[in-house]
Amino acid sequence: MTTADFPGIAPRVSRTAFTAAAARAAHLLVDAEPIVFSDTLAAALLGEHAEELLAYHHLHGTHPVLAGARAQAVCRSRFAEDRLLRANSGIDQYVILGAGLDSFAYRDASARFRVFEVDRPSTQAAKRELLEGAGVAVPASVTFVPVDFEADPLRERLVQSGLDPFRPVFVSWLGVTMYLTRKAILATLTDLGRFAPGSEIVTDHLLPPELRDAAGNGYAEAVAPVAAEQGEPWRTFLSPTAMAGLLREAGFEVVEQAGQRKSVGARLWNRTDALRPAALSALAHARIPDRPGMAGDES
Repeated sequence: MTTADFPGIAPRVSRTAFTAAAARAAHLLVDAEPIVFSDTLAAALLGEHAEELLAYHHLHGTHPVLAGARAQAVCRSRFAEDRLLRANSGIDQYVILGAGLDSFAYRDASARFRVFEVDRPSTQAAKRELLEGAGVAVPASVTFVPVDFEADPLRERLVQSGLDPFRPVFVSWLGVTMYLTRKAILATLTDLGRFAPGSEIVTDHLLPPELRDAAGNGYAEAVAPVAAEQGEPWRTFLSPTAMAGLLREAGFEVVEQAGQRKSVGARLWNRTDALRPAALSALAHARIPDRPGMAGDES
């Protein structure tokens, strides 16, 4: 199955955006309690393709690749949103890089955050159509920031779109780094590292083969060739130590790092279904420390 198999909207949206949304949606339909992450809008954002995409999980939900996709999608989303929603952070600007079909801004009823969804113009246009088709209004708190990731200065585009560079920002960057070169990852992190002190980021990365377990390597061996055939090859694998090094080089201090198992509460792995943590990917949470001359630096 490829996005080329879907007419209309799908070719304008990354295949991985659809499969990630399908995994989040399927978690609520296929897996038993306890629920790791509740994305109540994911199925609606699949539009006319929901039935076909979710059928794979309904029919083959115990397959290690599909269960692994669900585990990866819900763990990273839960990890990021838990840290975003901490009551004591004081951050009210939320940047979602490679937003795809992320639904946070349309599920959050608190109006606490101004959300900046960053993605390619074609993806954003398609997402707007999917939202409209699902009857989901775009709240005034959402700003779409169209970016050509290969050419546009990310921080500059965000500031032009209304983000206040003098106040801290929370950034989620999920499901993207594996498709980039190490150089491109560092360049993006360095750009983000110029935001105000107190800004935070949550990002994920795929582990190299020697750090994966059997389930992680099995998933990679099944999925990586398909991703490459669809024009989205996995390019970079990072150990937690290597990711921490990139974050520090970009101006962040690492707050925590976790694999799938430790990314969510231990009670969530007390399960009767096929959902299991795998040593496949890891998450990092980092913060820009207070340093003289950094706040609001426009250089």
